[in-house]
Amino acid sequence: MAALFINTVSKTKQYLFGVLLITLVAVACYFLSPYIGYRVVAFILLISVSLLAMFFDILPVLLAAVLSALVWDYFFIPPHYTLRIDSTEDYILFFMYFVIALVNAVLTYKIRQIEKLAMQREEKEHTVRLYNTLLNSLSHELRTPIAAIIGATDNLQNNNAKLSPQNRHDLVLEISKAAFRLNQQVENLLNMSRLESGFIQPKNDWCDINEIVYDAVKRIEENNIAQRISININPSIPLFKLDKVMLEQVIYNLLNNATQYTEAKCIINVTAACHADMLELIVEDNGNGFPADEIKNVFDKFYRLKNSRTGGTGLGLSIVKGFTEAMDGSVKLENLSVGGARFTITIAAETSYLKNLKNE
Repeated sequence: MAALFINTVSKTKQYLFGVLLITLVAVACYFLSPYIGYRVVAFILLISVSLLAMFFDILPVLLAAVLSALVWDYFFIPPHYTLRIDSTEDYILFFMYFVIALVNAVLTYKIRQIEKLAMQREEKEHTVRLYNTLLNSLSHELRTPIAAIIGATDNLQNNNAKLSPQNRHDLVLEISKAAFRLNQQVENLLNMSRLESGFIQPKNDWCDINEIVYDAVKRIEENNIAQRISININPSIPLFKLDKVMLEQVIYNLLNNATQYTEAKCIINVTAACHADMLELIVEDNGNGFPADEIKNVFDKFYRLKNSRTGGTGLGLSIVKGFTEAMDGSVKLENLSVGGARFTITIAAETSYLKNLKNE
């Protein structure tokens, strides 16, 4: 917080604010001095300098420290309204005040610098960990489909005469699957880049939820998944004014996550309902669910479950969360008591039935 304040306030304003604070504190103490004494005033001025040292750069704080010492001497140490000090005790107090104020300013600044370096070091280590995680994930997730494409095309080019029609069909199908998988990984990376740029804005338009869900399910089923997907949406559900592309990607990533981490016999249920201009979208399965101690981390970028199989970049669910929040919605994950996991997406949006839309 202090670093943010320093970066956003110019040096000139820091100088002005420091002088202003010392002046205001001195004025307040001047009227209270008959009751609190000039020694207490010194402590109050030191506290003011300490507060400035917590947020300002070193030079404005040093100026405030020197100014506070001179103000204390001129207005509060007898004789008043002069820089002369008659008492040896007061002279020692003034000298100690001046030294303490300067040392306090310097030490507080040094402490802030150490904290800043420690934070930068921690951020750097975190960045390196994320980079290594991404590199390890992508080295598998990108190399595998690329190797499959290269191998299949090499067979088609060099052994085309020896291949049966079925062999050629299988090789083309393998290329298609690998290309689809490669495209999915690149799409996730591009989506994450869009989210991290901070400039992503939903393009809202009237959307048919049934159409979006069925399109996402069709894309998943093109992967030849083993699980069965059940859709339960009332045909009369109203139209929602949302970003169709974002919402479809959210549903697709949830379905893709479910198909990757559940057994072949599992059933994935997709339901959608409207609750007073609120879209509630649920994707649940009857698999094994998530480890209770890892649920809080599943939406983190690059996070993969500790005992999950090899593969995956850990971007799918973080994109779900990012896109949902970009549409001013929220996502919740919970394990079901009967087994399996449930993702609940809720998004507030304008709604309209077709007959009302036509009259607009």
